[in-house]
This record gives sequence, C-alpha cells and structure tokens, in this order.
Amino acid sequence: MEKDYLNEESRDGYVKIDRYNESKIEAVATHYKDILSQLGENPEREGLLKTPERVAKALQYLTHGYDLKPDEILKSAMFEEDYSQMVVVKDIEVYSMCEHHMLPFFGKAHIAYIPNGHIVGLSKIPRVVDAFARRLQVQERLTNEIRDCIQNTLNPMGVAVVMECRHLCMAMRGVQKQNSVTTTSAFTGTFLSNDKTRAEFLRLITASLD
Repeated sequence: MEKDYLNEESRDGYVKIDRYNESKIEAVATHYKDILSQLGENPEREGLLKTPERVAKALQYLTHGYDLKPDEILKSAMFEEDYSQMVVVKDIEVYSMCEHHMLPFFGKAHIAYIPNGHIVGLSKIPRVVDAFARRLQVQERLTNEIRDCIQNTLNPMGVAVVMECRHLCMAMRGVQKQNSVTTTSAFTGTFLSNDKTRAEFLRLITASLD
C-alpha cells in the first residue's frame, strides 16, 4: 500500500510530498531497531526513537530506481530529427550506494551520443542516470548500464559515458583515502572505432565555459 506523507509546513508555497510503501517501511524499520540494539545502543532513547523509520524511508528513497524503467524514460521523449553531430550532457550529479558496504559513492557523469535519426529530450539523460544510480551498485556496472540503455533505446551511431566518483567505503573505512577518485568509461559505435571522435568527447567534457 502506497501512502503520501505530507509535510504540513509549507514554506514559500512549497509542500514536500514523499511517497513510501508503508508495509516495507515498517518491516525495514523493525530490523534497524534490532541492529541498533546489536550495536550496543538503546533504540528507546529519545534521539533514536524514530531513527529506524527514518533510515527505512531513506533507504527506500535511495533505492527507488528499482521501480523505474530507464528505457521508458528515454522513449517518453524521443523525437525524429536530422542531426548527426555529437550531443554531450556533462557534469551530471551522481549519488548511489555501494552494494558491498552500503555506503554512498557520488560524483559526476559525462554522457554523449551521436544521433542516428532520433534525439532525446536532454532532461531524460540525467533521469536515466538517476534510475540506475538509485539502486545498490558498483560504479563499473552503473557506467555500462547507462551506456547500454542509451544505445539499445535510441540506436545512435555511438554512446560515450565517463563517470568520476568518490567512494565513502574507501574514505571512511578500509584504506581511508579521502581524496581518491575512481574514473570509469564505456563506449559504443563511433566512440570505439574513431579515435578523433573519442578525443573530441574527452576534450569537451574537460573544457570550461568560463
């Protein structure tokens, strides 16, 4: 059962509406109450009374990509257009959860495609990134999934994806290297076969408009 939780405080005409599956929230919250106890905390103390529910809601939001269909997002705004030059959307914010430790990783995605009879509404590309990122992920798979979705749906002459992220599983635990950045890339079509096209994409994503 899905229920809208309305924030009754409206500021500047804005009312926050969150959608959660109530039964899932209750089930996950119960487990987190047990986890708090196992960690040596008292889940009944004031500061933690609502923490299991808050965590359950946060996790449901952070993994809502499982309920989305990225290919349908693209199909909803595909247009026939006689344009065959590179389209680049860069500096797309990425927030995801590492499936190994369930800690966040975040950064930017840079995406390009070369149309082959169809273009797509520009806002749909960041939406596709979010649809895959809002799941338990590894950066390598996330990069490939974005590439494959655009290639298989739009059938362009080529797709390029570069992703740069910081991983809290490296910064907060383990090796504890706070300044390390992981870069992944994935290409199809012209971006694979033509060095000049790939080089142009890499130049464009590093260029500044200032």
